[in-house]
Amino acid sequence: MQPIGYILIITMRRDVFQAIADPTRREIINMLAHQSLNLNSVAENFDISRPAISKHIKILQECGLLTIKQQGRERFCEAKLSNLNEVSDWVEKYREFWEGKLDALEIYLAELQSKNKSKSKKKKHGKRK
Repeated sequence: MQPIGYILIITMRRDVFQAIADPTRREIINMLAHQSLNLNSVAENFDISRPAISKHIKILQECGLLTIKQQGRERFCEAKLSNLNEVSDWVEKYREFWEGKLDALEIYLAELQSKNKSKSKKKKHGKRK
């Protein structure tokens, strides 16, 4: 008997770049970078629903940017900023690339400026005859 169809389940691997793509999540990371907060305290800082905040927190947790610790009846969120090193490393590659390009442009412009100065000196000296 041949199967009529099948279900393909795709599980998305969340990464740090996905986490920081959203401004609300970036703000949550910023808040938690300074202090550990319970879920209610995090939610109070935003004008969106608590389920939406919970979803953002879940994504940040899946990306490894925060942990949730149970303390009595409360759950506290703590930032794990070391996991942002992946972003820092990626940005560093492009910083080096663009610095090299800008250095080359600076050298080229200095050469052009030097040529223009020497041409203008020749023209000035030529007019005095």
